[in-house]
Amino acid sequence: MFGILFVLILFSAFSSGTETAMMAVNRYRLRHRARTGQRSAILVESLLRRPDRVLGLILFVNTLVNIAAASVATIIAIRLMGEIGLAIAPVATTVVILIFGELAPKTVAALHADRIAYPASYALYFLGRLLNPFVWVINQVTNGLLSIAGVRMDERSDEPITREELRTVVLESGGMIPRRHQRMLLSIIDLESVTVDDIMVPRNEIVGVDLNKSPDEILDVIAHSQHTRLPVYRENIDDIAGVVHVRRVARILRDKKEFSIADLEQLVHEPYFVPLGTPLHTQLLNFQRRRNRIGFVVDEYGVIQGLVTLEDILEEIVGEFTTDVQTLAQEIHPQADGTYLIDGTATLREINRQLHWNLPTEGPKTLNGLVLEHLETMPEPGTSLRVGPYTIEVTQTSGNAVRTVRINRQPFPVRGTDT
Repeated sequence: MFGILFVLILFSAFSSGTETAMMAVNRYRLRHRARTGQRSAILVESLLRRPDRVLGLILFVNTLVNIAAASVATIIAIRLMGEIGLAIAPVATTVVILIFGELAPKTVAALHADRIAYPASYALYFLGRLLNPFVWVINQVTNGLLSIAGVRMDERSDEPITREELRTVVLESGGMIPRRHQRMLLSIIDLESVTVDDIMVPRNEIVGVDLNKSPDEILDVIAHSQHTRLPVYRENIDDIAGVVHVRRVARILRDKKEFSIADLEQLVHEPYFVPLGTPLHTQLLNFQRRRNRIGFVVDEYGVIQGLVTLEDILEEIVGEFTTDVQTLAQEIHPQADGTYLIDGTATLREINRQLHWNLPTEGPKTLNGLVLEHLETMPEPGTSLRVGPYTIEVTQTSGNAVRTVRINRQPFPVRGTDT
């Protein structure tokens, strides 16, 4: 009898642990293994398509085993202790089943769900075929009662994972995904929330070729350019003619003794315009579809606001890989006292990326815009303000813009904004 009781407790532990493991199994790993053809994963996935059936089967077995164990324990107690055993048996059986048949196996299953669920799927499949009539009746009664309460099993659907949930999955992957790859994955996820406005080169910083200049002046611009493609315009960027590839100009200079503006105009490609506010993931696909690498960002009136390139979008994913050190040095100057002198035209995203800061990027895109938005007036040199943990001091202005600021990051964030 003791052997029978031991086997029944083992069955109770198996059913309890399997129930927890099946519900706690990693669904994404399960789906991946099922697609690779792993038989146990396919069985688990098929069982979980109808959780009411698998739960009905497990609970049916668990309840049946626990009742049988209680009955056997009672018989053993009566034989050993007589009538007093009849009073002791329920208490002793409850404690044993609670510890060894419920709590311990469920705890182990919660910690090692995948290790238990996959092997247990074979036993559940066999029991499901064996006990199908009983389980079917139980499920029909249960589902009928649930339908009366307004719960319908056919309305169940797997909700797609949200972007924030996917971010959490990546962040909690630990050592399974290298830190650099984590940053790349998070950058890809964030492409939907970042627009071309956030990464474009402002129109006043666009370097291009003015067709109204002399051939020598144009060649000088091309010779000192650090870009392979340059905008071509007449007088100003609003009268854009297109884009020229610097290498093609070099070929003309190699084949001809003299360079003319007419030769340059033959090399100009039609400009590609990008609406203001286009998400980066959309623009990346547009670049790929049109086989373009550079686009001019225009507002609702068709006025050019800036320039965006394929390289800019790729750097949002993989980080800086062709950083112009000279340009960076002109914008951000670390000081001996731990502060930074930063050019007002520097973009907030670039500052955050280079200094690992968290300046707000929801509103203005540049440091100049951030200062003007908070002060709501043109500041004088020496004016200071606080934005979170950052103390910003205007050191130089030029016309209607802030030219240079000094920023000191406090060790603790400061609530509110003081001017």
